[in-house]
Amino acid sequence: MGVIRYGIDRVVAVVDQTHAGKHASDVVGIGTDIPIVPTVGDALAIAPTSNTLLLGTAPRGGILPASWRVQIVQAMRAGLDVINGLHAFLNDDDELAPIAAECGVTIWDARRAPDSHRVADTRAHALPATVVLTVGSDCNVGKMSTALEIDAMLRRRGRTSVFVPTGQTGIMIAGWGVSIDEVISDFTAGASEDLVMEAAKTASTSSDIILVEGQGSLVHPGYSGVTLSLIHGSAPDALILCHQSSRTQIRRYTLPIPSLSVLVALHQTVTAPVKAAPVIAISLNTFGMSEEDAQAAVGRATAETGLPATDPVRYGPGVLADAIEAFSRARAAS
Repeated sequence: MGVIRYGIDRVVAVVDQTHAGKHASDVVGIGTDIPIVPTVGDALAIAPTSNTLLLGTAPRGGILPASWRVQIVQAMRAGLDVINGLHAFLNDDDELAPIAAECGVTIWDARRAPDSHRVADTRAHALPATVVLTVGSDCNVGKMSTALEIDAMLRRRGRTSVFVPTGQTGIMIAGWGVSIDEVISDFTAGASEDLVMEAAKTASTSSDIILVEGQGSLVHPGYSGVTLSLIHGSAPDALILCHQSSRTQIRRYTLPIPSLSVLVALHQTVTAPVKAAPVIAISLNTFGMSEEDAQAAVGRATAETGLPATDPVRYGPGVLADAIEAFSRARAAS
């Protein structure tokens, strides 16, 4: 969904045997002109000038599903490059890498991290620009979308803003970044710090904003480690808390998601010992909810936390951008 909504290149078809015959909008809410087809061959029949196959989902664990192999081979033999967001690197695959070389096509393993072994050393703790990190109540609640929406709004307002990608989809959209979950755990905070320092080369004044894409969740039993490393390494000045309003449990677990007020307090407590960062706004994902229910969810979030809240995709990110700009001005004046 992220590449369809925010990517530079046009998506002409989605290959998905489960939903074949539908359009992307029927499944993810956007892409009314993007057909879903069962095979790469069907996609090429619709758009014969296509030049790239993007593996747009990452199954749990990031392993290449066996059923995908025939589709990838078909794409490469048709001359398509392959963009891969899995933990399984296709350039290292004994079957697929030789076929890519034979066909003269390129495989981009977007998740492959640089061979860096640097421990974070607090270099990002005192930058002129305001660093804002999106954090979440769970995985896949809108942390990347929130950062991208705010980044676009700030740019429209004339601000210098840099989006910092920390996952494979963000990297595919922005063309740079590091997939933090692929870095050895001792060096994840260091890699996060490096990304922020790179962004600070562009966002270098007190009126500039650096928006760091969050990963995982502090309350996720499987992925909290990368979340904490990202918090410590990116050293944010402020946090935007993201939550899918209809979700009550951690996805694929039976663990309840804490209330927004508890999550706000948790994140502020966790950041305090290293570099305190307040939660300054709530970003809600109201996908699949009626307009009435979505507006009610936004109202409840503000009533519970006392913070500005909105769904940046449904209603636009203005409320969130306003909160960041107000925080940035106060920080510069202090």
